Amino acid sequence: MFEYNPEKHYPKETESRVVIRFQDCDPLQHLNNAKYFDYFFNAREDQVPKLYGVEMIDFIKKYKAAWVVYNHNISYVRPAKVGEWVRIMTRILWYDHNTVLVEYYMTDDSRKELKTVLWTTLKYVTIKEGKLTSHDGAVVDYLKATSENLDISEMELKQRVKAIKQKLQQ
Repeated sequence: MFEYNPEKHYPKETESRVVIRFQDCDPLQHLNNAKYFDYFFNAREDQVPKLYGVEMIDFIKKYKAAWVVYNHNISYVRPAKVGEWVRIMTRILWYDHNTVLVEYYMTDDSRKELKTVLWTTLKYVTIKEGKLTSHDGAVVDYLKATSENLDISEMELKQRVKAIKQKLQQ
């Protein structure tokens, strides 16, 4: 279970390095559009326990609630190709009492070329009834410690794509 330590630095952005597999590509040798989701979600699932010492299943068991996907917003910028090594970065951009916005983005191995950006909005719901519920206890501590918690009220994905591209050019 996540235990907040005020002495510890919690990185806001996580990173994985993966290779694009042949079986996940289309005849043009580009990563299939639907497979980006698998790469992103698998990377986050691997990163969170390592960096923050928390398994999501522990939250689910303790609080009898889980995050479910509410929507996705994805921008395909450049194709990832078979056999290519890529970097996947993830972060919680924003949260409130029952919603989380997770940002995923993929670059080439040298972190110079942006491939894809995905925003996933998740709602926190009870396991038994499937109804919205509020974040509680260690879940709130985890979100506070690991989230960017940016003001997203005026933010659009295309602006974010541009900002990430500029950051990679530096």
